[in-house]
Amino acid sequence: QVQVVESGGGLVQAGGSLRLSCAASGSIFSIDFMGWYRQAPGKQRELVATVTTSGTGNYADSVKGRFAISRDNVKNTVYLQMNSLKPEDTAVYYCTANIKEYPHIFRPRDYWGQGTQVTVSS
Repeated sequence: QVQVVESGGGLVQAGGSLRLSCAASGSIFSIDFMGWYRQAPGKQRELVATVTTSGTGNYADSVKGRFAISRDNVKNTVYLQMNSLKPEDTAVYYCTANIKEYPHIFRPRDYWGQGTQVTVSS
């Protein structure tokens, strides 16, 4: 079985920083893309950032220049460094990973974490 677990959320003042982590564990053969989404109250879940296996990041326009995504392929972990946080960044942040799991290595699937709350006060 595979598990994806986020950590690092919390309460921060506007202009502050937080770093989210997400670790995948279990019977993992390989991981393709990893990424972060977020969902604010009353809104749809939206893409924040994704990162390829080679480390190339892709960002939503709303976070470009403020957030940085990275990954450690040995630890099966993805990070989201969030700087210059704004109240509108308040949301539950979800990690996702496209994983090939033993023994079904030709059938990759997307796994999601349980979410971590980020609250930015003004």
